[in-house]
Amino acid sequence: MIDVIIAGGGPTGMMLGAELRLHGIRVVVLEKDLEQSKVVRSMGLHARSIEVMDQRGLLERFLEHGTKYPVGGSFAGIIKPPPSLDSAHAYILGIPQTVTDRLLIEHADEVGVEIRRGSEVTGLSQDDDGVDVELADGTKLRSRYLVGCDGGRSTVRKLLGIDFPGEPATAETLLGEMELTKDWETVLAVMTEVRKTQLRFGLSPIGDGVYRVGVPAEGLAEDPRIPPSFDEIKRQLKAIAGSDFGVHSPRWLSRFGDATRLAEQYRVGRAFLAGDAAHIHPPVGGQGLNLGVQDAFNLGWKLAAAVHGWAPEDLLDTYQTERHPVAAAVLDNTRAQMQLMSLDPGSQAVRRLLAELMEFEDVSRYLTEKITATGIRYDFGEGHELLGRRMRDLELEQGHLYGLMRDGRGLLLDRTGGLSVREWADRVDHVVDAGENLDVPSVLLRPDGHVAWAGEDRQELLGALRRWFGEGQVL
Repeated sequence: MIDVIIAGGGPTGMMLGAELRLHGIRVVVLEKDLEQSKVVRSMGLHARSIEVMDQRGLLERFLEHGTKYPVGGSFAGIIKPPPSLDSAHAYILGIPQTVTDRLLIEHADEVGVEIRRGSEVTGLSQDDDGVDVELADGTKLRSRYLVGCDGGRSTVRKLLGIDFPGEPATAETLLGEMELTKDWETVLAVMTEVRKTQLRFGLSPIGDGVYRVGVPAEGLAEDPRIPPSFDEIKRQLKAIAGSDFGVHSPRWLSRFGDATRLAEQYRVGRAFLAGDAAHIHPPVGGQGLNLGVQDAFNLGWKLAAAVHGWAPEDLLDTYQTERHPVAAAVLDNTRAQMQLMSLDPGSQAVRRLLAELMEFEDVSRYLTEKITATGIRYDFGEGHELLGRRMRDLELEQGHLYGLMRDGRGLLLDRTGGLSVREWADRVDHVVDAGENLDVPSVLLRPDGHVAWAGEDRQELLGALRRWFGEGQVL
C-alpha cells in the first residue's frame, strides 16, 4: 500500500512529498498535467519560506537562481523604509515560480518521491484503514492518507464535499511575459504616472529583453481558465496606459481574479487539503505560494508520525487548528489591501491614514510580519513567550541552528547539559550547546521549527515531548 498519495504536483505538493520522504514515507504525487506550467504567478519567497528552505538545506540552490531585495515596509503598495525583522533572512528572494517549481521538483526527485504525470484524480472513497483513489484512465490506487494539493478548483476538495465559502471574483488582471519595442525609460515614465491611480498595472524587466506585464481586464471572463488573447492585452494596455508599448512575442498569457475563499475544514478522515485547494485570495503581497509551502511544512512531519505509528491521538487535528487561522488572517490582509487600492474617496482616505501610521516602526513591522509570516504564533496554550513561535536561525558553537534541522526531526537545544530525550531518541535530536545566542536555558523544537517548550523544568519538558512526539520507547 502507498503511504501517502498527493494530488497535485505544484510547489505545495512537491514540498509535502519531500517532507514525507525525509521520514522514509512512500509517497506518490499525481499530477494531471504532462509538463510543468510556464505561467509565472509568483515572483518570490518571503522570509519564513526562505527559513524553511534553509532548514532543509535547500537555500543555496535557491540563492543561485534568485535575487535578494530589501523586505521594505510595504502594504497595499504603500512603501516605507524596511523595519527590523527577527530573522537571519530579512529579505525577499526574487525568483520566478517556474524556477521555484523546478527546484522543488528536483529536490522531491532526489529524495525519492514518485511523480506520475498525466494522472488525474476523478474519484475517491475511504474507510478506517485507507483511501481508494480512482484516476481518469480507470487506474485505482490505495493509500493510508490522501492530500489534495490540486489548486483552487480542487477535485479532491469537491469529492470530499468540503464547502469553500467566500467572495467570487469582482475584477480580473491580465498577465503575461512578452517583449517590447518601446525603450524602458519611456515605459517607466508612463508606468509611474499610471500607477498613481491604477496599482494593478505594471511592467517589469525579467531579463533577456522579456518583460512581465500586468494590466486590469475590461471585465470578468466567462471561463477564467481560458487565457486572454494577445490582442486583449494590447487593447487593455492602450485603454489604461494610452500605449501598448509595442508588445510582441508573448511567451505565455494568463488571467487571475480577486476571488477570496477558505475551505471550512482541512481534513475529512484520512484526506487533507493544502495550498490553494484550501484557500485562495488576491495575489497582493505575494503570499499564495508561500502560504502553501508552509502548509506542507506543517503537515509533513505530522503525517509521517501517523504512518510510523507514534503520533499522539490529536496530532493530525493540529494541522487544521494551526493552519486554518493563518490562512484566514492572510485572506483578511489581502482583502484589506485590495480595499486600500480602491480609488473611491473613503478607501483613499484610509490609505492616507495608514501611510501616516506606517511611519511608526512598530506598525510597519507588524504589517510586514503578516506578509512574511514571521509573526505567526500557534496557540499551544499558556507558557513561555516563545511557545508556539518559530525559532529564528541562531549561530551556535556547533554551527547554525537550521543546519541541525536538515533531517526533519525534533530538536532539544540544551544549554544546561542536564536534560534528556533518551526515550525519544528515534525522533528527537539532543544538542548540548552553551552558545550565548539562545537567551533561555533550553528549547524543544518541533520538526517545523516552532517552539514546543522552553525553560528548564524537566516535568514540563516530558509533557511537551509526549504531547508532540508521543510516548517514548521503553528502554
